[in-house]
Amino acid sequence: MNRKSLLFFVLLCCSGFGMKAQMTMHKLLTAGYEYQNLSFGEVGGKLLFLNNDDLVYRLGVSALMGSVDSKFVVIPKVQGDILMNFERNVDFYHSWYFLAGAEVTTKFIAPKIGFTLFGIVDLTGGYAFPLDQNGINGKKLNGFNLNFTVNLPIPFLNDMIK
Repeated sequence: MNRKSLLFFVLLCCSGFGMKAQMTMHKLLTAGYEYQNLSFGEVGGKLLFLNNDDLVYRLGVSALMGSVDSKFVVIPKVQGDILMNFERNVDFYHSWYFLAGAEVTTKFIAPKIGFTLFGIVDLTGGYAFPLDQNGINGKKLNGFNLNFTVNLPIPFLNDMIK
């Protein structure tokens, strides 16, 4: 089994820790920006799982799109996040969450931490470790990683269209 398959299998198995049978699932569309030695736009979808508002899980699939040496590049990405906020007795209940997660592409793996506002606007940072020694057109994708993402719930988008 090669490293990529093993890593994907481990992440898939670990994504279920702490989940219980009575979870609610919501679908989200995502759009964002990612800096990983190069600038990429991101488009995809996520599934949000929650039992209560203290601990929220998200699994997502997206595509990173950008230009490398004047060539258009698309990189598939799988990610998992845990959103945490155990604050009690506040007026605007759970307006922000601490976020911890990881993302895996065909080129790198990047653990990340950050904050999210209502689970809709994410700002995260991390460090990427290369999985592909060649990179993209000779440019390695490792080091500091910065993400800004907007997650829009599909029912909200459906209501806006009506």
